[in-house]
Amino acid sequence: MKKLILSMVLVGATTLAFGQKKVVRSAEKNFKNGDYATALSEVETALQDPETGSDPETTLLKAQIQLGMFATDSSNTMENLQVGNNSYESFMKAFEMGDGDKTSGVGKDIFEEDIPGAPENLRPNSVNKLKNVAFDKAITQYNEEDYEMAYEFFNLAGEIDPTDTTIHYNAGFLANDLGRTEDAKRHFSTLLDIEGYNKLNAYYFMIQILSTEDKDPEAAYAMVTRAKEEYPSDKDLSTYEIQLLLQLNKMDEAMAQIKTALESDPNNTALLLRSGYLKEQAGDMEGALADYKKSVEVDPQFFEGNYYAAALLIEKAREILNELNGLSDEEWEKRSESMGKEANEYYADAVTYFESALEIKPEDTGIMEILFQIHTRLKNDAKAEEYNKKLIELLGPNWMEG
Repeated sequence: MKKLILSMVLVGATTLAFGQKKVVRSAEKNFKNGDYATALSEVETALQDPETGSDPETTLLKAQIQLGMFATDSSNTMENLQVGNNSYESFMKAFEMGDGDKTSGVGKDIFEEDIPGAPENLRPNSVNKLKNVAFDKAITQYNEEDYEMAYEFFNLAGEIDPTDTTIHYNAGFLANDLGRTEDAKRHFSTLLDIEGYNKLNAYYFMIQILSTEDKDPEAAYAMVTRAKEEYPSDKDLSTYEIQLLLQLNKMDEAMAQIKTALESDPNNTALLLRSGYLKEQAGDMEGALADYKKSVEVDPQFFEGNYYAAALLIEKAREILNELNGLSDEEWEKRSESMGKEANEYYADAVTYFESALEIKPEDTGIMEILFQIHTRLKNDAKAEEYNKKLIELLGPNWMEG
């Protein structure tokens, strides 16, 4: 009797296992016919069985069914994205359940290479197809200006393939544009770890994010230092380095870097401007003015060079007048004419640079106000009235009160 009962149990277990395998075969059939909902329901049932559920092929089938659902749904919504994420999770679970080898067994099917654009019946239902479908969806949403979803699909594709530089650059670019700086840093950091890839743009983005969004000049400077080790001759990195040294108040180091950079690029207006600024901060007004003037000689349309030169000339004039006002009455009588003349020469020189700056930015009322004041001091009444009329036109008749 015991033998009979045992035999019946074994027959029952065999029948159950056979039944679940039949369910798997039905799921495969419905999957191939495009009935993904039925196929998914069937494979979920099979996964509950100890035998078919422990077979990585069953989990692989689930991943492939989810891939089919993901690929054929053109809504490209967050719900559709979740199906893609679920498919990737199922692929990875099947891989873990297998022998962990991409070249044999279930791993070979999971990582089979896909050829985008090939006839659908020739494309494998692999994780690489999932990546390419996600990429195509990202491009579709980008072209439709749905940048949030474009990023999400690029991000999924990037999770699948950490080595695809195009995907991670696009994802990082979009994330940065969307203000998702942590996501942007994650993708750009991935690019920085890929050997043989031209990482300059990734470094530029990382430096910009760290210095402006994160407001962490120390981290940005460390990133510049790392970048310069790989690209020592890049001029933009040298400019970033100097800018960050200034932010960190490392004036001596900044000046040393500027001098080195100017040796190889003596006509770089941005470097000349920074050199002048550092000299001005150190009290070397003549050296600063020389740098500002040279930047304008190199590029007469360089607004900052014109403005800084003019501002420094005004400062020199004011210093003379302040010194004059501090003299005793006797000394004032002796020197007022010569010192006043010297101050006016600086003011007149400043006019040239301010007018050039105004030509570059013709709506800059701040410069117009300064020019009005200078011409008034120099008794250039016609020019002063000219600027007065412009300011009334732009700011109203009570502009002086503002």
